[in-house]
Amino acid sequence: MANETLARRYATAVFSLAEERNVVAKVGKDLQSLTDAIYADSTTAAFFTAPIVDRYRKESALSAVFNGKVDDIALHSLLLLVRKHRESLLRELIAQYRVLERQARGAEPLIVVTAKPLAAGELGEMVARLEKVYGKTFEVTQRVDADVIGGVRITMGDRRIDGTVAGRLEELSRALFAQN
Repeated sequence: MANETLARRYATAVFSLAEERNVVAKVGKDLQSLTDAIYADSTTAAFFTAPIVDRYRKESALSAVFNGKVDDIALHSLLLLVRKHRESLLRELIAQYRVLERQARGAEPLIVVTAKPLAAGELGEMVARLEKVYGKTFEVTQRVDADVIGGVRITMGDRRIDGTVAGRLEELSRALFAQN
């Protein structure tokens, strides 16, 4: 929780700078690219996160590799984490940045879990109905889970709609045991 709170502070500052320069999407994409590049290789990840590696050496290496290839805000955010010995916050910073990005667009996360991928039309129709019912815009993530025998499980923030076969059976079981 402390890391989440601290990462949110960094993300808010980075987001504000990106918003001022009208490069919110680019900075988010570049932060993700930096993270992907750093954690793609175990040696690079170990170098980046190792507390015994001199922070000036890390800064020099990161600047040499990424300068001119990513937005300055993204690069300097990464370098600030290194300067403050907070490299471990990078992934959480990105997660918090994504939340701020989504909020700025007025969208909320929506996770749709099914046994097999839904056709684009089916998914679109379902999302359109949910947006109409709840009066919100959703950013959809579709996941496939082999444990879902049939039906769909929808998660919107802290609300969950379980229309799966297993969910219905569990609901029926609870109802039966509640009568006894």
